[in-house]
Amino acid sequence: MRDAVIVDAVRTAVGRRNGSLSGLHSASLSAHVLKTLAERTGLDPALVDDVIWGCAAPVGMQTGCIGRSAALAAGWPESVPGVTIDRQCGSSQQAVHFAAASVISGQYDVAVAGGVENMSAVPPSLTYLDGKYGEPHGPEVWDRYNGIRFHQGMGAQMIADEYSITRSEMDQHGLDSHARAARAIDEGRFKGQIAPITITGTDGSERVFDTDEGVRRGSTLEALAALKPAFKEEGTITAGNASQISDGTGALLITTSEFATAQGWTPMVRIHTAVVAGTDPVAMLKGPIPATAKALKRAGLALDEIGVYEINEAFASVTLAWLRETGADYEKMNPNGGAMAIGHPIGGSGARIMTTLVHHMRDNNIRYGLQSMCEGGGMANATILELL
Repeated sequence: MRDAVIVDAVRTAVGRRNGSLSGLHSASLSAHVLKTLAERTGLDPALVDDVIWGCAAPVGMQTGCIGRSAALAAGWPESVPGVTIDRQCGSSQQAVHFAAASVISGQYDVAVAGGVENMSAVPPSLTYLDGKYGEPHGPEVWDRYNGIRFHQGMGAQMIADEYSITRSEMDQHGLDSHARAARAIDEGRFKGQIAPITITGTDGSERVFDTDEGVRRGSTLEALAALKPAFKEEGTITAGNASQISDGTGALLITTSEFATAQGWTPMVRIHTAVVAGTDPVAMLKGPIPATAKALKRAGLALDEIGVYEINEAFASVTLAWLRETGADYEKMNPNGGAMAIGHPIGGSGARIMTTLVHHMRDNNIRYGLQSMCEGGGMANATILELL
């Protein structure tokens, strides 16, 4: 039987809003990790059947099928096609799912999956183009939900209210995320997964960017408590317990065990189970809860058999609600920090998180790992990986 394995996974360090990566075109960013992936594995790009690329805001510089542009920008043969996937925040995790399905079915032998987002250059508000070309979703959807505007921040607040998650709990979670990410950086845990990139300044000077720059050190609960609510007067969601607007990209080489052996590659993990689930699009962000249950059932595994969980920290309420519903161990969730500290380059986040997950599993000899992400429109992907 054919399977799907990840041979290698790389990412850029994540840039903060208007930070180190903000001046780079999304195709250039993507090309950097494609070239790095090929160099690290000895991959002949001509073998790649498809580049499956996530992007949650395919407007502006990210239009024109950024997946295809990425392959061309990398200098790969014109015979290598590319496609762009939009499942909102889970776009590049979905790209991995599509790549896995394609190699298992025999349609592809080799695929590269990943994604990109330059949120500094293409802010989320541009996705809607201020209504110039019509409102998204359509009148039937607006009617079905009584004209409620789908807003992730308000969805996060609704979840906090539903689960009675306090401001102090969320602030502590944010503080923990930064502390964990800082520790991971200091201990060199990310070095094997980051593709350093040379940045040229406006004065012509060059420097190497290789460290996630959204991580804050030395913050306190008192400092976080002083931040104003972001979405609702007297609300509890703030900039301190929410993910950061970020820039970044990541890529994973996916093939079968048989093809990997023929190429002399040693795969890192097998894609054991891959699912997607839908949920209420108004609260929107509860999807990881049913997606996790669906993945575990399909895999025939219990939650306590999973050694590490990567649940995207879109907002602290999302991950804390997931913990309450599943009863998972807080220490096993996002042990190297999450999006509140590292950042959330939406279309590239699935690839960033999976890259971090794969390397953490290998470095710590963890047999099973689970990843899930909430997504716009009330959806979530969940993936279970098995160490090889």
